[in-house]
Amino acid sequence: MSRYEIAFSGQLVPGAQLDLVKANMAKLFQADAQRIALLFSGRRLVIKNNLDEAGAEKYRATLERAGALVEVCDMDAVEIEEVEMAPPPPYEPPAPTPVAAAIGGAPKPLVVAPRDEYMAAFSDVEAPDFGIAPVGVDLQDERPEPAPPKVDLSQFSLAPAGSDMGQAKAAPAGPAPDISHLKLQE
Repeated sequence: MSRYEIAFSGQLVPGAQLDLVKANMAKLFQADAQRIALLFSGRRLVIKNNLDEAGAEKYRATLERAGALVEVCDMDAVEIEEVEMAPPPPYEPPAPTPVAAAIGGAPKPLVVAPRDEYMAAFSDVEAPDFGIAPVGVDLQDERPEPAPPKVDLSQFSLAPAGSDMGQAKAAPAGPAPDISHLKLQE
């Protein structure tokens, strides 16, 4: 039994309007504008895979009604292109830099040897070559001891222990309420 995939590369059914097709696709996939813009980027994107023939035809018909021209591919017939990577260039380690010099001064730039075409894009990136400090080395920058704030306390004095510090005294209790008119019943 063959399995199929549905791929979309941003092409429209003849006579379809782009804004209307985008709105239809957003409604079908319940997606935001950013995801719909990704669908219409021109790259071939697989929307659904591992479908049987009836399911693939149903997807194709639904997407064509929405205005999108999709490609239905037999997954068993698709040949996977094998790419052989070129061997990486020989690695020449840079001269070791002393950690103390790197900590005390500005770090020296790191030289990156690209291993393939992808990494060649990063060969001109300037990155500092931070070394690894030995165990126990303090990496925190020296900071001056903060100066205590200057506060004038000459106007204050200490009272002897137990002395009255001027606390608010409690108001004298009022007269006791008259309860002579109350009686207990049995």
